[in-house]
Amino acid sequence: MTTSARDRVRLRRWGEDDFPLLERANTPLMTAHLGGPESTEELHERQARYLRLNASGEARMFRIEIDGVPAGGIGRWQVEHDGVPAWEAGWHVEPGWQGQGIAAEALRQLIADAVADGGRGLLVAYPGVDNPPSNALCRRAGFEHRGSGTEPWRGGELTFNIWTLDLSPLDLSGRVPDVDERFRGDRLDETRWWPFYTPHWSSQERTAARYDVDGGLTLRIDDGTAPWAPEWDGAVQTSHLQTGQFSGGLGSGIGQHRFREGLVVREEQPERRLWLPHFGVIEVRMAAIRHPDAMVAFWPIGYEDAPDRSGEICIAEIFGAEIDDDGAGWVGVGVKPQNDPRLQMDFEKIRVDADLTQPHDYAVEWTADRLRFFIDGRWVKTVVQSIDYPVQLMLDVYELPRSDGARDTSALPHEFRVERVRTFPA
Repeated sequence: MTTSARDRVRLRRWGEDDFPLLERANTPLMTAHLGGPESTEELHERQARYLRLNASGEARMFRIEIDGVPAGGIGRWQVEHDGVPAWEAGWHVEPGWQGQGIAAEALRQLIADAVADGGRGLLVAYPGVDNPPSNALCRRAGFEHRGSGTEPWRGGELTFNIWTLDLSPLDLSGRVPDVDERFRGDRLDETRWWPFYTPHWSSQERTAARYDVDGGLTLRIDDGTAPWAPEWDGAVQTSHLQTGQFSGGLGSGIGQHRFREGLVVREEQPERRLWLPHFGVIEVRMAAIRHPDAMVAFWPIGYEDAPDRSGEICIAEIFGAEIDDDGAGWVGVGVKPQNDPRLQMDFEKIRVDADLTQPHDYAVEWTADRLRFFIDGRWVKTVVQSIDYPVQLMLDVYELPRSDGARDTSALPHEFRVERVRTFPA
């Protein structure tokens, strides 16, 4: 089995013994985009600077280890960008390790370190305009391109691109939600929620949600819950709410969430335009289920009144099999194109060292140009893509089938607890 870069790469604080890494990086090939190699004296000055700035807290410099072998360096140091305190990032990976996702994983870990530090909410990078790999790395990591510049550098001039990554926490101070759903009372508000899971591909009877409302929402999968659409999705069972409904006539292929080829409308549905945000902040407070067969999710999708308007904003997707015994685990966030050809897949799993079976806040800040994702108000990911159409909210608990077809009925019901869902206009 192939080991991922995430499992292989570790960042270690730069130390006294790491000078050979600077020497190996000081070749014409490795410095081609930086004006050429430095002198031995300059290298020793750089080593001393790394150690001094690490000790003072003005920088966080690391060596990159791959399976324990030093293979490059990465770091961040204090700067001002347009008058704003920021961290500047820089990195190098030795040629023998390039092309394996090492730099991307090292940068991901450096970004996580900067977020945990919390001191400065902006990360910047200035790769040379003639350095396609580093520019592509910035783009994939969610940096936004802010133009270019030219400065004197090592006896010549360096023309560079300006990339910025906003790491600031979610700030809702002074903002008033247009909808603040707390599931009060004893009934679901069906002016907001359609309690069926894409019933056009199946039927309302098969896809009807099982739920309780009691000052919060509990979506349930019970012993008696049947697969929602065996023809299309096998033995998958779900209990689900959504805030819109659009599909075509009987026998057509028109309908929301076309998750596989060959889907056909099996039951005509009324059109519902209930709660369809378009930009702003979307937030849920919910608790995951620690069971290997369970998965919970909150993912707005395009209302899809046109086939291309179908992208998915995954605010939280949590598999019970990826939650540890202490509740810590992985949360999937990002953008999935589904059937929108203008979008690219930009989705990843974020490690959360807190008990995911307890309530946490998951949110996206959505503008015309980008989406910033947050867990408990802390930034976790930016996707620089445009989704410019209304979305409907999709709130789900699934029971996923085992390969042997058995069910763990002793664990039922699977109960997905949701305390609130809020949207804030742009």
